[in-house]
Amino acid sequence: MIHEELSGKIIGAAMEVLNQLKPGLDEKLYERAMMMELNRRGHVVAVQNSFPVFYRGELIGNLVPDLIVDNAVIVDPKVVACFSETHVAQMIGYLNITGLDLAILINFKNARLEWKRVLRSQEREEKPQPDLHV
Repeated sequence: MIHEELSGKIIGAAMEVLNQLKPGLDEKLYERAMMMELNRRGHVVAVQNSFPVFYRGELIGNLVPDLIVDNAVIVDPKVVACFSETHVAQMIGYLNITGLDLAILINFKNARLEWKRVLRSQEREEKPQPDLHV
C-alpha cells in the first residue's frame, strides 16, 4: 500500500482532532487543527500551496490543495453527509497536477471518523502483443 505508515499517522491525527473538537464544525477549523496536530507529531505540513495549471502551454489558473503532509500525501478535510464521486474526482485532479500518488479525504461530519484513500492512476506501460499469426 502506498504511504501506508504515513496514512495511518494522518488518520490517527484526524481521530485525535475529532475527539477534541467533536463533529460538525466548519471544514477550515478541522484543517487548522489537522495542521497543528500533524506539526505537533513532527510532520511537515504545507497549507494551501498553489500549483499552476496549464492548457497548451498557457497558465489557466492555480490549484490549491488544503494540506500536503511530508511532501507526500494530500489531505482534504470535509464536513459532508458522505463522500461523492465529485470529491474523488477533485482529488484525482490534485494528484495529477501535483505529481503526488496519494490523497486522503477525511470526513469530520459524524462522531465516527470516515476517510477514503484516493490513488493517482499510474500510466500502464504498453506491453507488446504476441504475434498470433505464426
